[in-house]
Amino acid sequence: MILSHRLDKLPPYLFVEINKKIAEKQAKGENIISFAIGDPDMPTPEKIIERLCEAAHDPANHRYPETSGLPLLCESIAAWYKKRFDIILDPKKEILPLIGSKEGIGHISFCLIDPGDIALIPDPGYPVYSMSTLLSGGEIYYMPLLEENDYLPDFEIIPEKIIGKAKVLWLNYPNNPTGATADLSFFDRAVSFAKKHDIAICHDAPYTEITYDGYSAPSFMQIPGAKEVAVEFHSLSKTYNMTGWRIGMVVGNSTMIDALFRFKSNLDSGIPQAIQLAAIDALNNTQNSIVKQNLTFQSRRDRLVSALNEIGLRARTPKASFYVWAAIPDGYTSVQFTTELLDEANVAVTPGIGYGITGEGYIRLSLTVPDNLLDEGIKRLLQWYKRRST
Repeated sequence: MILSHRLDKLPPYLFVEINKKIAEKQAKGENIISFAIGDPDMPTPEKIIERLCEAAHDPANHRYPETSGLPLLCESIAAWYKKRFDIILDPKKEILPLIGSKEGIGHISFCLIDPGDIALIPDPGYPVYSMSTLLSGGEIYYMPLLEENDYLPDFEIIPEKIIGKAKVLWLNYPNNPTGATADLSFFDRAVSFAKKHDIAICHDAPYTEITYDGYSAPSFMQIPGAKEVAVEFHSLSKTYNMTGWRIGMVVGNSTMIDALFRFKSNLDSGIPQAIQLAAIDALNNTQNSIVKQNLTFQSRRDRLVSALNEIGLRARTPKASFYVWAAIPDGYTSVQFTTELLDEANVAVTPGIGYGITGEGYIRLSLTVPDNLLDEGIKRLLQWYKRRST
């Protein structure tokens, strides 16, 4: 059997390899504290679960759903965007529900990229941006996100010959893995850049609701003219602790939305209707749960950042997302340092190199760890540092 050469371009998905190593240690009876995966540990709000159970008993929801989603779900997404960002979206043309935002991110490259076209991709960045580009036959130009630039790309340093072949610009704020944020002035510059060079923008925004210290993250769609060049991906996964439910959305440019709909309609049959109905309740009725969970994440953030700086891992205090991005000591690669923490402290983190070359020299830690385990993980890190320093 000869497999497609597309697969030759794909490295193993980073988290799969981390989970494999953790599983091997756990099989030996070792207790691992994992800061590696960004999967909320707090439960989905009870009212959403109750609505799912109710909808699951209705035989009408046992049939194939439509790729375009329930009209009421699209209307609820539009209402949520209006209430949250004061943005007006056409539910019929400018909104498409997704089987999790990752699915849409993975598929939209096939709608925008032809072989030889270039995608401008942040480095470090969520690996799916680059993997979907490769699978669609495109080429990648990595835009370095540097600490001295507050992890924002510099459009001015992109070579003209690259810009001439670029079809897509990927952005992601609040950012994974760095936790960085972007303001409306940066988004405005991005829109001007895209219009000037006829480039489509895909903004990945699943962390806008995970914010701290009074900060409120903007939507890319707030910029005048954004809908002429851009779409924004969002998700219920992080906002309502629904990662396993697989439901998200993309909003914005109607031409890009229609292209993704046509692509998806030939590949999937949409989101189960019971989940869509539960999502409608989430968007309409459960905003108070966000405040409570953010206070929990903020408390964890403060304890973890303090401990990391105490042991010499320079870490900024993020205003959003549930990630902490920390610089590692000199003399290590990020994989070597990650391996040492796992082997000597039974603490799992994610090596920065997994998010791109510019991520080398850093690790990412997730705040999605129950408080008792987070405190135990911090204790282990302090003990590891003490042993290393003596």
